[in-house]
Amino acid sequence: MSVTAEPRGTAAVDQRPRRAWYLAGAIVAVVFFSYCVIGLLHVLESEPTFWRLILGLLGTGSLLTIQLLYFSRPSSRLQSPFSYAMLGAQALLGYLPLLPFGQAWINMPGFLAGSVLLVLPRPHAWSVFAAIVASMAGVQAALNGAPLDICYTAIGAALSGISVFLLTGLARSVVELHTARTELAKGAVAEERLTFARNLHDLLGLSLSSIAFKGELTNRLVTKDPCLAKLELAEITEISRRALADVRSVARGYQERSLEQECRAALSVLTASDVDVRLDADPVDLPVRVRTVLAAVLHEGVTNVLRHSGVQRCDIVLRQAEKMVTIDVANDGVMPGPGPDDMDGRDTTAEIEDLSAQVTELGGTLLARKEAGGGFRLSADIPLTAERPDRRGKRHHRGSSERSTELTGGLAHTLLVTVLSGFCLAAVIHLLYLTETMWHIALSIACLGALLALQLSYFSRPTAELRSRRGYALLLVQAGLVYLPLIELGGNWVSLPGMLAGSALLVLRPAAGWTVFALVVISVAAVRGGFTTAPEDIPFNVLATVNTGLLVFGLSWLTRVANELDASRQRLAEVAVAEERLRFARDLHDLLGLSLSAIALKTELADRLLLADPRRAAAEVAEILALSRHALTDVRSVAGGYQELSLDQESRSAETALIAADVQVRVTVQTRDLPVRVGTVLAVVLREGVTNVLRHSKVEQCEIAVRHEAGTVSLEIVNDGVHDPSGDPGSSTPRSGGGSGIRNLSERVAALGGELSAEPEPDGHFRLRAVVPA
Repeated sequence: MSVTAEPRGTAAVDQRPRRAWYLAGAIVAVVFFSYCVIGLLHVLESEPTFWRLILGLLGTGSLLTIQLLYFSRPSSRLQSPFSYAMLGAQALLGYLPLLPFGQAWINMPGFLAGSVLLVLPRPHAWSVFAAIVASMAGVQAALNGAPLDICYTAIGAALSGISVFLLTGLARSVVELHTARTELAKGAVAEERLTFARNLHDLLGLSLSSIAFKGELTNRLVTKDPCLAKLELAEITEISRRALADVRSVARGYQERSLEQECRAALSVLTASDVDVRLDADPVDLPVRVRTVLAAVLHEGVTNVLRHSGVQRCDIVLRQAEKMVTIDVANDGVMPGPGPDDMDGRDTTAEIEDLSAQVTELGGTLLARKEAGGGFRLSADIPLTAERPDRRGKRHHRGSSERSTELTGGLAHTLLVTVLSGFCLAAVIHLLYLTETMWHIALSIACLGALLALQLSYFSRPTAELRSRRGYALLLVQAGLVYLPLIELGGNWVSLPGMLAGSALLVLRPAAGWTVFALVVISVAAVRGGFTTAPEDIPFNVLATVNTGLLVFGLSWLTRVANELDASRQRLAEVAVAEERLRFARDLHDLLGLSLSAIALKTELADRLLLADPRRAAAEVAEILALSRHALTDVRSVAGGYQELSLDQESRSAETALIAADVQVRVTVQTRDLPVRVGTVLAVVLREGVTNVLRHSKVEQCEIAVRHEAGTVSLEIVNDGVHDPSGDPGSSTPRSGGGSGIRNLSERVAALGGELSAEPEPDGHFRLRAVVPA
């Protein structure tokens, strides 16, 4: 049987990140293309010559190419010398054509203003941005000193620059967000399994300490009281087997704790302990994480009851009220204190603190207190809709150069407010070009103010629930604010229909949203066609509506993405730590499997020798003591960090353990100096292989060979007992896929670019082979 790691779920790859990237890219491309088309329309209005028209096409095309193919590409490294060269090119393309084109080219430096915010570190970027906007106002003053024209040009330049910056940030944030989500998805399981592994560490520490304590006692009793020593050896055997089962369970991974099973177990064990128990539990349907944590709280509460012989009554209540679930475990005893006063050596305070951390992670609270009239109460309240807060209260900090230009949720929302407010201000200035009627101006300002308030307070608010009855109703209100003033204003109608188009994309499902978007654009063309006597005005109004609609949709989406990205970044640091620590926790299985198996074998051997050969039995007990202390050191080293293993030392330990199990063993180690990682991985493979051999009494011969072969180093363990590589006793046929131990080894070997196989041979032998580049 060959064990290889294969990707899972390839048939159901999540396409949402790809679709989100396409949508973001499409919005960026259409908006930037529209900016360039509007610039070309202005050039055409000036009735250019053929060569000036070619120059205009080359200029707008070059600006669009630089913006889309460099600054808007997620893989571009913006803080680089090449980016400054691109800024220089944009400056030339933005300012030099002003000489031949004048007013027609007045909006094109907006691309440069936006790119400056992307490339330069803050606050220098905003200073340069302000200088560019001021320069455009100066150019407009030189071309035409009308105050309205100067204000309109300055506002337009600022809005163009901020829109370029935000839309480019949108495309990059979408990619970064979905990368962060992928990493979180990979690390979430690691974090959950870590919690289980941490609890198991406490349990193993207790078990191994008990073995060491009982081994010392047995060692003193071997000659003085063999019968009592025999009882102690039986207990050591039971403890070692139970600890080995715990090690195997952590290798299989974290399993969801069943709240229902925990309730039944609590009722059964308390009744058997002569405790008057009352269980009052609502049949609630809870999320997996919530019921797992509740099961842990119940388990700890019942454990505290069982640790006190004086407890006579225990009440367990589980309730769900609206969006909160509560569990309460109360007894008429008291909780034991931590440390050596506990009957079983468990640190109760540490257990309560660990539970409290799990409950707090779900946004809940844990209460553990002694009651005034005697007794102890453990209760937890967990909200069913709460978000998980950052337990450390820390953010994942980046390098200063990267932080200086990244787009955070708070900045994105601030700039969104600025852009939408700027749209309304530009619309008011545009209205002043059309009419001096105060009633029309007042009505338009009132409608624009209401549109802006509605847009910012609901449609563009990052936390608003858009696809709801409220969202649909407010969308109708927005439509009224856009179209009803048309009855009074007629040709002076300036009410930002692009806001309605963008909000429709946010609230409605894609098919309906794009349909409404198209209808709004068509309505603008129809209305303008009915009131204007200049047909060339229609393309400007249509493109402006498309741009405004896409900007409202894209920038509102951006604020949501940026806020979600901020939250993801905070969690990424935690998950990365959890994933790394899981690697340490997984070593519990690899480090302790052999030691615990050897302890179990040696206790059985010592038990048989106790009366027949007390001196040899005492020697075996001394080795049990050494093994238990070594195993306890391994547990602590795994909890504290990664341990380097010696292949030579593991070979000698394996030989000793196999000889003690009456297995004829031949060990051949022919290696030069190996890299630390290679030697450690092969040592772990050797431990797991020998552990599997020790689990099968049918094995009589075993050969271990380590050899250098053409740039690789190989380890082979061959025995004459075909067995299940998962290590499950009683099975003689290998299972497809291998057990958790073999899977762990396969992952370790593959990480070094090697291969691992575990398969029966035709002659009845079983071969475990690992080949790793040397």
